[in-house]
Amino acid sequence: MESYYRAVSSRDSRFDGRFWFGVTSTGIYCRPSCPARTPKSENVKYFPSAAAAARNGFRACRRCAPDAAPGSPQWDSRADVTARAVRLIGDGVVDRGGVPELASRLGYTERHLNRLLSEELGAGPLALARTQRAQTAKTLITKTGLGLSEIAFAAGFGSIRQFNDTFREVYGCAPSTLRRADTPVDGVVPLRLSYRAPLHAEALFGFLGARTITGVDAYDNGRYTRSMSLPHGMATVTLWPASPGAAGPPHGGEAGVGSGFIEAELRLSDMRDLTPAVARCRRLLDLDADPAAVDAVLAADPALAAMVAAEPGVRLPRSVDGFEMAVRAVVGQQISVAGARTVLARLCPPADGGPAARPGLPTTLFPTPEQLLALPDEAFSMPASRRRTLRAVAEAVRDGLRLDAGSDRAATREALLALPGVGPWTADYIALRALGDPDVLLTTDLGTRRGAKALGLPDDPADLARHAERWRPWRSYAQIRLWRAA
Repeated sequence: MESYYRAVSSRDSRFDGRFWFGVTSTGIYCRPSCPARTPKSENVKYFPSAAAAARNGFRACRRCAPDAAPGSPQWDSRADVTARAVRLIGDGVVDRGGVPELASRLGYTERHLNRLLSEELGAGPLALARTQRAQTAKTLITKTGLGLSEIAFAAGFGSIRQFNDTFREVYGCAPSTLRRADTPVDGVVPLRLSYRAPLHAEALFGFLGARTITGVDAYDNGRYTRSMSLPHGMATVTLWPASPGAAGPPHGGEAGVGSGFIEAELRLSDMRDLTPAVARCRRLLDLDADPAAVDAVLAADPALAAMVAAEPGVRLPRSVDGFEMAVRAVVGQQISVAGARTVLARLCPPADGGPAARPGLPTTLFPTPEQLLALPDEAFSMPASRRRTLRAVAEAVRDGLRLDAGSDRAATREALLALPGVGPWTADYIALRALGDPDVLLTTDLGTRRGAKALGLPDDPADLARHAERWRPWRSYAQIRLWRAA
């Protein structure tokens, strides 16, 4: 644990989200970058999750907001059961369907799942979900004008008593003590989403902005806005990078030297959707990544070194909906980005009002599998074979194929390849952006080959694949850089 204590002593924000520490003399737990006076080493205990710290009787520090630290990069990138479970809990699966639903999604028994999470995270799925509910409640208390009883149920608590008890356990105070007199009441939830620096905002937002669909999402003056279909209704979110030196670190905590945040404005038709909305925004922008680890591997290749030095922190743009990304992948087969945008816009039905029905915000939701299957042939501006592929993907998702953060990547790729018209490029593009696989390279992609040639790399797919072995396990990030080089 000596390396952990060095991180605490130096207030190294690169370790935020990797571990938490509790101080036995105060009963408070913090993130490594907490600016408070460094405690004596004999008074420090280390935990693999905020839930584990709370479970051991420690309360969250009001100064560094340890519950709002960026997520651990290992749970973001790993493909095993524990990582998939953490991502699904973050999306609110336990709040909506309980531990039985989580276990069913992962294909394990509740007992086995509880054992796995307890061994790696120091807390089972219920404890992890309870800590997350407390954080959601804290956000609603400080950012909205909802009553405390409304907040309790919106955050996923089963009763007011459970809400109060959990809040006192996690934060050491009653929920009402955090209520501010100037809390907004207009339905907008302003948030700051923390990340590990660096983050190359131009590459990230530029990629998303170049692929917007009229009515569904938009990019203007550095701000990306989109609609989302969430478990309880429609939402819109506006995201933009915070200005350098902007006052007020994320969630009221202290921002470390190696951290930053994205500004967000959420408009929800149902406040119960706050947890999944935040999780999907973080996932869309790849905010839980460890850019230092990624860039170190890629910069070791002389062909990429100059690009990494010039543009540190390039992220992997993901998605808020796996089915949408699958449709985008199929439509994008062998046509330009601009052409794909035109075709996709014709597939999107108008939304039925909701929080987005106001000037300047997206008014359309991307179609569900059922809505896409109901469209007539003339709505598909594409060859008949591609139309059949889209319908096959929609039928598969409707019938149970999941394309989300909790999916088994290998099994999902195999299922996709079994569908008519879905080849390796399409399956890998879906893995890259819908499943968030950090180690995918589209070697046959024309843009990839052009980028490789521009950087002096082999542009033959087989030769490029051999060269790219040195980029593992971060080939997806190299993929984004190759597209930028093209």
